[in-house]
Amino acid sequence: MKRLILMCAVVLGFAFTASAQTDNKAEFKFNEEKHDFGKIPSGTPVTTVFTYVNIGVEPLILTEVKPTCGCTIADYTKTPVKKGESGKITITYNAAVVGPFTKTIVVTSNAKTPLKYLNISGEVTAAKAAASTR
Repeated sequence: MKRLILMCAVVLGFAFTASAQTDNKAEFKFNEEKHDFGKIPSGTPVTTVFTYVNIGVEPLILTEVKPTCGCTIADYTKTPVKKGESGKITITYNAAVVGPFTKTIVVTSNAKTPLKYLNISGEVTAAKAAASTR
């Protein structure tokens, strides 16, 4: 019986330690995870900023921010973001191809949720031709 109680105590101790380690991890809280640019004239690059706060305990470190296509550029906070502080991910989309678009940006970090997906969307419209002069 003593052996059973000791074994339960050890198992519960490991479970508590694992839980405590998970609770200390960094974690995102974004201002938004999807951004709709609406209608954009062709040939006009557009930019949005995804702002986030580290609501976890450990410093939040982004290891990679990768757009899923070459028409999108990402820049981001590269220094660790401490508990309660904020960082940003700046996304620029090159609106070259006419038509609707949806693009995904994959964010890799040391957070509880190590992969985060941000989305941008909108519709690229044909640029209006300059008025001819006579």
